[in-house]
Amino acid sequence: MTETVLRADNLTVSFQTDGAPVRAAKRVSFQVARGEVLAIVGESGSGKTVSARAMVSLLPRTARVEGSARLDATELIGLGGEAMRAVRGDRIAMVFQEPSTALDPVRTVGWQISEALRAHRRMSKAEALKRAVELMDMVGIPDPEHRVHSYPHQLSGGQKQRVMIAMAISCDPEVIIADEPTTALDVTVQAQILDLLRDMRDKLGTAIILITHNMGVVADLADRVAVMFRGELVEQGNAEDVFKRPTHPYTKHLLASVPYLGRERPAAMDTAAPAIEPQPVVRVEDLSVFFPGRIGSPPTHALDGVSLELLRHEILALVGESGSGKTTLGRCVVGLLEPTDGVLDVLGEDPSLIAPAELRDLRRRLGFVFQDPASSLNPRMSVGACIAEPMRVHGEGTKASRLDRVHELLQAVELPPEYAARYPHELSGGQRQRVSLARALVLEPEVLVADEPTSALDVSVQAKVLEVFVRLQHQMGFSCLFITHDLSVVDMLADRIAVMKSGRLVELGTREQVLRNPREQYTKELLAAVPLPDPEAQRRRREWRQRTILAAGAADQSDVG
Repeated sequence: MTETVLRADNLTVSFQTDGAPVRAAKRVSFQVARGEVLAIVGESGSGKTVSARAMVSLLPRTARVEGSARLDATELIGLGGEAMRAVRGDRIAMVFQEPSTALDPVRTVGWQISEALRAHRRMSKAEALKRAVELMDMVGIPDPEHRVHSYPHQLSGGQKQRVMIAMAISCDPEVIIADEPTTALDVTVQAQILDLLRDMRDKLGTAIILITHNMGVVADLADRVAVMFRGELVEQGNAEDVFKRPTHPYTKHLLASVPYLGRERPAAMDTAAPAIEPQPVVRVEDLSVFFPGRIGSPPTHALDGVSLELLRHEILALVGESGSGKTTLGRCVVGLLEPTDGVLDVLGEDPSLIAPAELRDLRRRLGFVFQDPASSLNPRMSVGACIAEPMRVHGEGTKASRLDRVHELLQAVELPPEYAARYPHELSGGQRQRVSLARALVLEPEVLVADEPTSALDVSVQAKVLEVFVRLQHQMGFSCLFITHDLSVVDMLADRIAVMKSGRLVELGTREQVLRNPREQYTKELLAAVPLPDPEAQRRRREWRQRTILAAGAADQSDVG
């Protein structure tokens, strides 16, 4: 790892506004060698993604880029047109943070992977599609022969993220810029993707720039770490030094905010919670959801006989692999999806059976935080209008009182009140996620379904938002179905945990029982895949997990024999 493949020198990015220019990155310098992983970490809006996009000309026209970024001998700043298109996707590939907005909704995922291949390689359509199936299998998408013909909306958030990774690695690039590549992935698939990136680094000499807020992922994969704060690179060094001996105050604060399994809850989250009442506000009994397959293909069982209850004032965490049915169950609860079979009772009503007017009244009492805020926020509406929209739709308050409520909730989710005048595209991914949380709480719901509400947040902001979430839950007393793949977050706030796999409920119990003494092998595998925010400890855990997988494989072969 001595030959530098990509170098940034004094990279400065500013955006023209109606007022003074906004400097998003200030004289940023770093380098990455062949076969090396450089992790760029920092809070949302610190300039991580902007700096990376500047090097491959993926910023809006209002951006002004100064400085230098060289790929071997090629200067990238100022390179445009066909010359840049020849570099992007072939020599440098990028995994985008929000796959729902990066994938074309009217093309199958197989077509999109094939198109990336054919743009840079001499391949027939049949050859490219065959390779697309291989790539989808490589990144852990089940049944790739059929899934290759699926459209993005037919895949879960984690599966769409894996499609983006398949596209990025399709041409064996020299450099991969991975912007939050594991944000939407459950821990088991995350471990597989990290193993895949590690193999590319070790076997192909691929250089990887990893942009992430997950310090466990950094500890698992990174060779060096660069820490950004307010547009500046404040600390840089090898992973062991940054984790064990941080020098900058912000780095110390960042590491102190990292949640991990078994960590004691922060004092701010120990305020008195309303007593959980045995009365269920949501009851699900033998609930099933089937999606019809393509001609000649069997239906997909998104939910298969799920039964559980959400009690009043309770936070019930729903965990499991991507595609296990977590989001499908949440959408059924709020009436966005009609179940195929079973019993569904939400606040005394079945959303799939009541009249539209009654469903409107029921939704007044429900809140939903969508997994992908970029596609759930109206790009033509200001942030303030997006948050206030549920109040306007249900005729709540005056224009002035709605604005006051918007400002109150923006402050609650750690955003300045003046952000109400901005538009969603002017915010970072983490900031949009906080806006989505504020909108879900604007009507003070009795039941909140939160689908990955902290997945796009950096660890320091995530800690604050979780404290705010718990405080608001204590104040408002709402019941919450908390859908997540982050078991460290679950350990901080859940009362009970439901574990799902392939549309079925495999384990249900208290937080202590499921996380400390799980009964099911699948739950144990989930817990073993959680990365630790310590490079040395995580290396030992990874080696132990690999030995366990090899031993299980040998046992299976012995059984077959």
